[in-house]
Amino acid sequence: MSLLKRVLPHPWLSLSMLIGWQLLMNSVSAGSLIMGAVLACIIPWLTNVFWPNPPLSCRVDRLLLFVWRVLVDIVLANLQVAKLILGPRRELRPAFVEYPISLEHEFSISVLASTISLTPGTVSADISADRKTLLIHGLDVKDEQQLIEHIRRRYEQPIKEVFECSRP
Repeated sequence: MSLLKRVLPHPWLSLSMLIGWQLLMNSVSAGSLIMGAVLACIIPWLTNVFWPNPPLSCRVDRLLLFVWRVLVDIVLANLQVAKLILGPRRELRPAFVEYPISLEHEFSISVLASTISLTPGTVSADISADRKTLLIHGLDVKDEQQLIEHIRRRYEQPIKEVFECSRP
């Protein structure tokens, strides 16, 4: 393993952490840059053991489209949940749905579960021992199959395009 890879096991994470730190500090100074760089190196290094199979590569263009899609979905889902909660009729249909996962790699499955939990109105509750079924709780589930197809089309397929090509 090269020295650079040992110091920066996840360079994109380090870069995004440095940028995030600078945005939080709301100023660029020598001290802020040094502290951000130290944190951007130390945190990925300390958490490297929690990344058992990180992707070797990804399609950045597809990743950016996926992130944009998720951000738009978060905003729209927030509006839908607000309408459900604040609306005159509170006829929610909460349900647990067993979602069959076609992803094969731990990292991709984690991204899918996290994306589902980030979207208001749905939460990833559990995953089966064989990593083939994800238990999802939905706030208002009209049709289980429709929810499954929505998640497969909006999230799982793009995740495959971004990450699945990165593993042999």
